[in-house]
Amino acid sequence: MRLRQEGGSISVLMLGWEFPPFISGGLGTACYGLTKALDEVGIRVTFILPRMVESEYTTHVKILTPSSRASSKYYQIGKLRNVKFRTIESALQPYSTPEIYQQRLEEHLRQKRMIRSGRVSATNQLVGGLDYSGDMYNEVRRYAAIAAELAEDEQFDIVHAHDWMTYPAGVAVAATSGKPLVVHVHSTEFDRSGEHVNQVIYDVEREGMNEADRVIAVSHFTRSIIISRYGIGGDKVDVVYNGVERNGGWPLAKTGISKDEKIVLFLGRITMQKGPEYFLQAAKKVLEVVDNVKFVMAGSGDMMYRSIEMAAELGIGQKVLFTGFLRGEDVQKIYRMADLYVMPSVSEPFGIAPLEALDNNVPVIISKQSGVSEVLKHALKVDFWDVNEIANKVVAVLKYPPLGLTLRSHGNFEVRRLRWKDAAEGCARIYEEMLTAVSS
Repeated sequence: MRLRQEGGSISVLMLGWEFPPFISGGLGTACYGLTKALDEVGIRVTFILPRMVESEYTTHVKILTPSSRASSKYYQIGKLRNVKFRTIESALQPYSTPEIYQQRLEEHLRQKRMIRSGRVSATNQLVGGLDYSGDMYNEVRRYAAIAAELAEDEQFDIVHAHDWMTYPAGVAVAATSGKPLVVHVHSTEFDRSGEHVNQVIYDVEREGMNEADRVIAVSHFTRSIIISRYGIGGDKVDVVYNGVERNGGWPLAKTGISKDEKIVLFLGRITMQKGPEYFLQAAKKVLEVVDNVKFVMAGSGDMMYRSIEMAAELGIGQKVLFTGFLRGEDVQKIYRMADLYVMPSVSEPFGIAPLEALDNNVPVIISKQSGVSEVLKHALKVDFWDVNEIANKVVAVLKYPPLGLTLRSHGNFEVRRLRWKDAAEGCARIYEEMLTAVSS
């Protein structure tokens, strides 16, 4: 690593929406693994988040908690000291929609009224006391303005923004500071919504990618979407694969799921992008051949209730278990109980969950429409829409133990090569190239 300042390393101002324990999906897992690995390779990171993280999850970071926009208090946790956090009180969440934002805002206002009446302690507030605009897109712009203000107090060489909600903030910080900007694309509006994209979100994404000096895609699959759908020149789009946190996890309560039957697992957000309906349609076909199996859908999302209804309509409701959102030790527990993991994603920029499954010795079936299919050779691959083939492969793994054993052993060996350190070094290389271009 080439040093940027006297006796110091590259400093990065990072903008993101998730970090354990407050995670909704792969973005939080990725931010945790990447910042931890960047710390280990000597990159200094200031991470701006919408809300504070708990100390037990931040063993590698220095936390900065602002009591207002202008004043802050520092806490040091753990032995590694290259990462610190700043938070902006915000109702925004990853994978959100205007409707979800409005519900969250109304809940916040309801809690504020309860606090004023003395019925709830102020420490139980959903978010802080700043006033909101009442509109998700304006809230994204508000976040951008506050981030630019916070950045004035920080020393950094690079601005690094994760996913669309932080792109306007990244553009604002880069403009006011004069520092180069890299945007990290973990998902696009085409992944989330198919051809029926939200035009406002698409425009925010496109502006962020256009304004960025470099764009990081989590797979070549995503890189092709960035180039073809957003008109971004391929010369500034780099691919940096995600890694996997080796046997990571945080302690939580027991899930209470027994191991009496074979378990086929779907773990992820229950949304159109993840293909839950194809999982259920395949489950119906599997149960026509193999009865001693239960299908577990672990996660939450806007299609959860529709999926419950669909399982009932298909006549397999008694064979499908919905656990709700899991995190930490509950995730490790469900992986250890599973005999097979299936990811029938319609459009998956990368897909960390299959790596976690293999790390826990669970064979995987993944859609060909996923970035992770580029790096996993010992996984069964299917088109997301081909429920007959998904069912055939599920039956094959359940009925022929040697196949499952081969997939587990070779897949586990493969996943050991996918390290967050490699992702961090890929980002560090891009940082160096950006800074060299600026100074030349």
